[in-house]
Amino acid sequence: MAIDSDEVRSAADELLDASAHDPLDTMRHSAAHVMAAAVLELFPEAKLGIGPAIRDGFYYDFDLPRALTPTDLEALEERMSAQVAADLVFERSELDRDGSLDMLRGQGQDYKVEIIRDLPPEQSERVSFYRHGEFIDLCRGPHVASTGRLGPFKLLSSAGAYWRGDEKRPMLQRIYGTVWESQEDLDRYLWRLEEARKRDHRRLGRDLDLFTFHPESPAAPFWHPRGMALFRALEDWSLQVRREGGFHEVRTPSLVRKELWEQSGHWELYQDNMFVLDDYGHPSGAKPMNCPQEILIYKTRLRSYRELPLRFADYSVLMRKEVTGALSGMFRVRQLVQDDSHVFCREDQIAEEVNLALRLVQRQYAPFGFEPRFKLATRPEKRLGSDEFWHMAEGKLREALEANGLPYEVDSGGAAFYAPKIDVFIDDALGREWQLATVQLDYQLPQRFDLEYRAADGGFERPVIIHYAIYGSFERFTGIITEHYAGAFPFWLAPLQVMVVPIADRHIEYAGRVRDALAAAGLRAEVDDRSERMQAKLRDAQEQKLPVMVVVGDRDQAAGAVSPRLRTGESRQGVPLDEFVDGLRGRAEVRELWPYADEAGDGADEAATAAS
Repeated sequence: MAIDSDEVRSAADELLDASAHDPLDTMRHSAAHVMAAAVLELFPEAKLGIGPAIRDGFYYDFDLPRALTPTDLEALEERMSAQVAADLVFERSELDRDGSLDMLRGQGQDYKVEIIRDLPPEQSERVSFYRHGEFIDLCRGPHVASTGRLGPFKLLSSAGAYWRGDEKRPMLQRIYGTVWESQEDLDRYLWRLEEARKRDHRRLGRDLDLFTFHPESPAAPFWHPRGMALFRALEDWSLQVRREGGFHEVRTPSLVRKELWEQSGHWELYQDNMFVLDDYGHPSGAKPMNCPQEILIYKTRLRSYRELPLRFADYSVLMRKEVTGALSGMFRVRQLVQDDSHVFCREDQIAEEVNLALRLVQRQYAPFGFEPRFKLATRPEKRLGSDEFWHMAEGKLREALEANGLPYEVDSGGAAFYAPKIDVFIDDALGREWQLATVQLDYQLPQRFDLEYRAADGGFERPVIIHYAIYGSFERFTGIITEHYAGAFPFWLAPLQVMVVPIADRHIEYAGRVRDALAAAGLRAEVDDRSERMQAKLRDAQEQKLPVMVVVGDRDQAAGAVSPRLRTGESRQGVPLDEFVDGLRGRAEVRELWPYADEAGDGADEAATAAS
């Protein structure tokens, strides 16, 4: 039962405010304290939330009397620089629980008081604080020796953030910053941030006419015609890979009554993330995932061991009630579609089926130029099942990874409480890591639903379910590849592959015949028949990042030819139409990166160099 959830920070973690195990994490956490001290200098009445080190930087949450401005961030940077120049020592001290509460109440730091109150007694008998200069903060540390040990830093932005991620709690202001060991490292990171802004999928989605978001349906993308062409290209490839893997496509209902969700465990564990409504007196939920419904298909009749493995692919629409503060364009939405895979198999088929899943993962990612990395998530401290079970299940996954010759890391303790899993990661053109597929064994749902199959000896056995979605959700994957390619999609994937540009009105009819020939070959083409100059049309097509533009004039029309230009700047004259169409069809069918891989103008090479 693969349930996505936001990382929950415990009160003890909030005391630490950083998973600070390496020097850079320690420096970033120290920078968060320096920033908090600067905020109190600027806003003495500010109330402090938490301030962890995060990947590539740090943040701190504040309850402030007014909204922050860019000028405020500049003023805070100046005050932070003064603290660094003063080289103030970080000093650790301890107080007992009552003394800590009294001090924090006296300072008016209500959020810190709440953190200590929520600690179990054994963790709050002695509470640690860190002081530098006049600033003191509840914290377990560690910190650098003094403020002068901080490297070059930059405050980046501010945003709203609910206290403890709960939309029913106060909205605080979160200030993000970054700090690095050298100015060169900081400059490289700031360049990557700027490049990421240029590639922001929300802007590109709008500018390239792919998708938009509207307040009338929050966090649900509106797919435009070109966006749907991209969606279908992704879907067609995913379904082809599934068919090669022996999957059968199914579709299941979106609205399902409470009883099914209770049996699956979602009503108890996931209800806060479900849209719950009344179906004529029956409490029901819009489905956040497909697994329980596919189980009902499995249970429509008694299955034989000969039928297994039974592989289902379900691309139905899902709904998840994500909190407003967690939403982020296509990366976190409330309506989504997954390339969902569920395999019902016998115990002795697990290694073979995981082996197949890993092959399909590599095959599906190959046309995007992604090189997947694998992590084996092993038994957590709190878990269901015996050590023998975990040893067996982890061994099956390890066996599949090694059978495929795949290097992998071990994420010790990173599994779900009910079974181990393999997580799959990729890096994009900016060197950002994305976790995509998860191949997960599930022994709990078969037990909850009392699934059976008739074994070879005539008795009954319980199957195992293997869950995986290779893209994850189409929405999130679309956001990732839009930014990865900076909107300049490879030819096979481009929403519009060819723009036919007639030089003059007398060439429009022939341009239409060229478009029709391309369409007959399964290619996506349009004619730009606007009353604009040819150069303006080509410039617009270039700005739309279209991979191929075709100019047709008198000589092309007379010869039944075309004059293609690539967005990379290459061009040819007088190519016979049939030859041109066949060449493009071949490139689309093999799903190669052309012309993206050789481009020099979209920042891919520069991004890769900076990321390294």
